[in-house]
Amino acid sequence: MQISRLHYITQDTIPGFTHAQLAEEACKGGADWVQLRVKGKGTAEWRKIAEETLAVCRKYNAKLIINDNVRIAKEIGADGVHLGNDDMHPEEAREKLGETFIIGGTANTFFDLESKCRFVNYIGLGPFRFTNTKEKLSPVLGLDGYRQILSSCQSAGINIPVIAIGGINEQDLGELFQTGVYGVAIASIVNAAPDKAGAMKNFIQHLEKCRFND
Repeated sequence: MQISRLHYITQDTIPGFTHAQLAEEACKGGADWVQLRVKGKGTAEWRKIAEETLAVCRKYNAKLIINDNVRIAKEIGADGVHLGNDDMHPEEAREKLGETFIIGGTANTFFDLESKCRFVNYIGLGPFRFTNTKEKLSPVLGLDGYRQILSSCQSAGINIPVIAIGGINEQDLGELFQTGVYGVAIASIVNAAPDKAGAMKNFIQHLEKCRFND
């Protein structure tokens, strides 16, 4: 199963843009992996937003990962689900969704990562730095935190794609990839940009340059 090096995340807080419209701009810029992050919506509205965003992802041949909601991810035929520390445990989600469904899990410590790695396809590890994107922010890791956790993974023989997340910009990519992370997740750097597709294209160019120069 191929996990993208760049995970794009939608947000509720961008005036004038629906989640589907944000996903479309990101996909126009080259995104091939969209995580739909919807907060505070009822089931019917949640599902409608998910279906609209799935249609965009299918148009651009991008993967759609639903944040938090296993039921909706399964019902609409999304590609996967991403589960935070307060959501359903990945072991239970795997039982409900089967082996072919993509499951991602959030981690802030090596213990988090180790406890989930058998049941998920990738780990979202963060936050890298302070970000307003998430309300209940875990302790900031910084480069040293990533180095320590990735080193512990190596010592324990854990080989799972680790996606860095949390306030990441283009200038961070070189040092982040040197810690051993597999990829990065971004939201505001694209969503808050006047030219969202252009911002995504620019970020991808930086990411590819850093990956092949490390």
